[in-house]
Amino acid sequence: MLRKIAALLALAAVCACRPFYSAGQADSAAQIFAQDVWALPPNSPPLVGRDSLRSFQKNVFATGKWQFDMKTDDVVAMDSLAMERGHYTLKVTAGPQARYPSFEDQGNYIQLWRRDADGHWRTVWEAKVSTVPPPAPPASPTPGVKKG
Repeated sequence: MLRKIAALLALAAVCACRPFYSAGQADSAAQIFAQDVWALPPNSPPLVGRDSLRSFQKNVFATGKWQFDMKTDDVVAMDSLAMERGHYTLKVTAGPQARYPSFEDQGNYIQLWRRDADGHWRTVWEAKVSTVPPPAPPASPTPGVKKG
């Protein structure tokens, strides 16, 4: 019974943070992460610590509109730890200051949650793994063929 309650509390924390991503509210979104968080976003180096994650999110949110949806597939909890596994979709509409085009992504994620001393559940480790294949490299020119 306690395991189910811990899992439900962890899920409540997950659901509470999701609107902050779409609204671009990095300060609010960062509060669900532990001070010692290790976040592993796709195609990026690890983000270590809540301040590092918050800074990353502020920079990312400032470049466009992020529509991020996470669906929990399973949660296993024991005492003050819970492991969540799920899948995500992401649609990014690049703003004028973005150095990248608009894009969509989808994939899977895992999150380790910990109930901190203040009683709040916070993410300690997070890893997102894209299932979208990277774009193919440009074709190399065929030897002996002259361009037009």
